[in-house]
Amino acid sequence: MGKTDSGHREEILTRDKKKFQEPPLYKVLLHNDDYTTMEFVVMVLETIFSKDTSEATTIMLNIHRQGMGVAGVYSREIGESKVSEVHQTARKNQFPLKCSLEKA
Repeated sequence: MGKTDSGHREEILTRDKKKFQEPPLYKVLLHNDDYTTMEFVVMVLETIFSKDTSEATTIMLNIHRQGMGVAGVYSREIGESKVSEVHQTARKNQFPLKCSLEKA
């Protein structure tokens, strides 16, 4: 550390470089059941997950054939919000559609 003309010490401050990590992502999963209609699942995918009709239909068929399918991948907070919105919409329309969140 050096002295300035006025006799005061000059200090150099350093800041540790912190590594910023992206938040973990979560998959929002829709589960197949025997009561929720395929049309309703497509509507949910279009309105809540902003899928076009073709993509929504493909996802719905995967859910139907494989027992579950990925509706989207989001941060935890957004994923939780989507799950809640699906459950509220399903309840309002009297369907037992199940939706869950899983770390990607």
